[in-house]
Amino acid sequence: MRFHRSLFLISALNFAVPAIAAPLNILGFDDMSCAAWSKSKDDPDQRQLYLAWARGALSGHNYAMQSQQVSVVSVATVELNINRYCSKNPNGVLSDAVFRMSDQFSGRNEPIRK
Repeated sequence: MRFHRSLFLISALNFAVPAIAAPLNILGFDDMSCAAWSKSKDDPDQRQLYLAWARGALSGHNYAMQSQQVSVVSVATVELNINRYCSKNPNGVLSDAVFRMSDQFSGRNEPIRK
């Protein structure tokens, strides 16, 4: 009987302790800061690379969350949304700007938990 109580207690603790998520591994550029994004407006080649990365990240969201896909958006819309995010969050990072955009355009309207 003591064994069954111990087993029950261990099982109950497994459900009571929140699961710890692995850190999110972002595969991007060496400098993903909003400051680097802002500087790229004077470098069209770098800006296009950032935008291509952002659209790829949004596509990755669609692959992972097929029931809540980001709607079709233009490159100009992506750029505008990143500009807005970085204006409000000058110490932010490009990946967070894109993740917030995926929240908004997928209909979820909840932040992605890292």
